[in-house]
Amino acid sequence: MKKTGKILSLIAVATVVAFFAVIGRADVGEPGSSSDPLVTKSYVDMMFGKIQQYLDSERGSSAELKVVSLSPGQQLVGDMGTEIILRSGKAVVLDGAGGGLSDVTDGKDLKKDEVVPANHLLIVPRDDGRGIVAQTNVVVMVRGDFTVGR
Repeated sequence: MKKTGKILSLIAVATVVAFFAVIGRADVGEPGSSSDPLVTKSYVDMMFGKIQQYLDSERGSSAELKVVSLSPGQQLVGDMGTEIILRSGKAVVLDGAGGGLSDVTDGKDLKKDEVVPANHLLIVPRDDGRGIVAQTNVVVMVRGDFTVGR
């Protein structure tokens, strides 16, 4: 008798637990369905518009690398944030009032008349006349605004 009572009690408890589990599950919509969407269409449309606007703004001319050839003695002066990579030839640093160019490849500051290392990323930190002077025929890749002169 005791064994049968324990079995019936266990079945009753299991039935009650299963009942509440089914009721609790029935209250929640199916994830991803129209009653419980993962995200709304208006949210997706809004985010897509923001992403498209960001991508369009980054496609300006300053986001592109330009290949520039310099003759001996020519100067390339970059505006603030201009990136310069020497691809061939020999050039030296043209410094401004505040110093030289940032060589982010080696993590150092290049001072006036230092030789520009080939294939190093140089950044013009300020808009004060910094750049490079070609010693031989030079080819550089430049991203940002710059001027070429003597």
